[in-house]
Amino acid sequence: MTKNRVEAVDRAISLLEAFSSGKPSLSLRELAELTGMYKSTILRLSGSLEHFGYLSRDDRGEYCLGPALSRLALLSQRDNASLVRPVLQRLVDETEETASFYVREGAERVCLFRANSRQEIRHHLEEGARMALNRGASGRILLAFSDESGEPFDAIRKNGFYISKGERAPDVAAIAIPVRAVNGGLAGALSVSGLRSRFTDDFVERALAALKHQLKDIDGKLMLR
Repeated sequence: MTKNRVEAVDRAISLLEAFSSGKPSLSLRELAELTGMYKSTILRLSGSLEHFGYLSRDDRGEYCLGPALSRLALLSQRDNASLVRPVLQRLVDETEETASFYVREGAERVCLFRANSRQEIRHHLEEGARMALNRGASGRILLAFSDESGEPFDAIRKNGFYISKGERAPDVAAIAIPVRAVNGGLAGALSVSGLRSRFTDDFVERALAALKHQLKDIDGKLMLR
């Protein structure tokens, strides 16, 4: 256990940790139930967190995570960003579809970096978006290469890639491959996604070739989060 901890800081972090993809906004009552803190304590802490941009309020007056967290997240990934972003842009140029880099955070996957397709109709998602791990190509890759056992994960590890069609959204398809970190562990998943109707067998073959070609510029070079 780390010594010299500050109780107020611990409580403030506990408030931030209460949010999830399933609960991106929380009422005062919900925060009290999830953290076990008194409402008066939450009000004092949230005042400081709002002041510095770590919490904000939505139209209903509920709390949600503020923009300061996204800024810090990007700063923490600046070295990885300089490697990953050019790769994503080249994938967009080669495939004309959206390219993304996902990482695992607990039971979720996070879209850490993204380059959106220039096509008028495209799969659009913001950086920082959180999604379930058990649906979609990137989520399956992150699970498989985190040593999840059984099928389809054994087959995914054997093939080295995964294609999803309509798993997360009916009209969206994606193909993803794993990316190793400097220490050999799993750094994340590199993917190309777009409209399901455009994911023909020929396109999937070209997209997989593009992913494997671009992988060489980041595989084994990224720092773990």
